[in-house]
Amino acid sequence: MGISAKDVKALRDRSGAGMMECKRALEESQGDMNRAVDILRERGMAAAAKKAGRSTTEGLVESYIHAGGRIGVLLEINCETDFVANTQDFKNLAHDIALHVAASQPLYINRSDVPATRIAREKDVLRQQALNEKKPEPIIEKMVQGRIDKFYKEICLMEQPFVKNPDVSVEDLIKENIARLGEQIQIRRFARFERGEDVAVENT
Repeated sequence: MGISAKDVKALRDRSGAGMMECKRALEESQGDMNRAVDILRERGMAAAAKKAGRSTTEGLVESYIHAGGRIGVLLEINCETDFVANTQDFKNLAHDIALHVAASQPLYINRSDVPATRIAREKDVLRQQALNEKKPEPIIEKMVQGRIDKFYKEICLMEQPFVKNPDVSVEDLIKENIARLGEQIQIRRFARFERGEDVAVENT
């Protein structure tokens, strides 16, 4: 089937990928825009994986203040060079993630940051809930694990659906930008402040 230049441009605007990559993805997906986005994301993730482990000593400290001054976020996001750190794409990414932290209230960056004691306590609660629901013993552990996975997605920044596009996670968003900008990108830490709360949420 013929792929129009308009569709290629729409996919490029949506994904940030190059024109030829977008055209090939649309041809492979037979014009299905959502599938083409997935294809580009999959390729972007593969490109991002190759850059994992590279040193990230440059970047930005981004601030975001919600309208009215009720919520504020400080976010450190790192890349490999000051050249990329000063690009508009990287600045936009930093802003979008700071905005996301303000809106979605993550407590940790990754699963590995969540204390084991918190997960153990959560599993105990979920197991008791399943018992109270009279669930058969053989499926309780599967239910608990499924609910723990959901719990991680609620509290871990990288696993949360991106607030401006819930079809992708924050991790997917970062990997797409790694592929686009050609450098490793990492969220180093963040702090979220909300007016009236005694303690700020910090992840360092």
